[in-house]
Amino acid sequence: MDTLELKGKWNEMKGKVKQAHANLTDDDLEYEDGKDDELLGRIQKKLGKSRDEVIRWLKSL
Repeated sequence: MDTLELKGKWNEMKGKVKQAHANLTDDDLEYEDGKDDELLGRIQKKLGKSRDEVIRWLKSL
């Protein structure tokens, strides 16, 4: 399973994510330390993509 290092970089990435998908709200993109899976799950649900697809997309930003 692919993983994503969010800690420290999320605030930068969050803006790019919102630009690409305006339907994602601030609540959807709320990051809490140690809760990466919850964040990825919310994004997955909104975009209708698999976890690995979401991770690859976020890494490409």
